[in-house]
Order: sequence, then C-alpha cells, then structure tokens
Amino acid sequence: MRDHSQLELLLKGYGLTTARILYHLPDHPHLLQTYVWQDYDIAPRFPVLIGFIAFWKARLEGPLHSVEYTHSRLIAPNEWRKVDGELMLH
Repeated sequence: MRDHSQLELLLKGYGLTTARILYHLPDHPHLLQTYVWQDYDIAPRFPVLIGFIAFWKARLEGPLHSVEYTHSRLIAPNEWRKVDGELMLH
C-alpha cells in the first residue's frame, strides 16, 4: 500500500483511521499507557489496523488493554468531479 500516493488511496476508498490503543506497561502491568496510531485504511474490514494489532501482539511486550478507533473518508464519490478548464493567476 505504501507505493500509492495519498490521493490514489483516497480515490480507491481509503479513509483516515485513528486508533487510541491502551496497553499495560511491561514492567508495571497495573499501569496503562496510551499510543495513538493513524494510517489510511478501508472500512469496515480495517485490514491495515488489524495487521498493526497483529504485529503488536506478536512483536511488542505491552499487552493490549483496549483499542478505540475512528474512521473518516476524506473524499466521497459526490465530491470528486472532472474539471475541463484551468484558470491561471499571476
């Protein structure tokens, strides 16, 4: 996915996904730490977010407590239209 520009991703239906991840500190499991994650992802399956959570569980020490997320499509189909002209300002 990293080979595409942000505009290409938005036109393919991706939107900005933000997740707030609470996890237990490895040395102090009774304390929680917050991590904020953002990337372009596709709702409702969220393959990028799910892949990140799988990476976290496999490679990082802090056990997850909870994940809250929001998703916003930044370009909707009715917001994109073809323009036939160009206006140059000096």
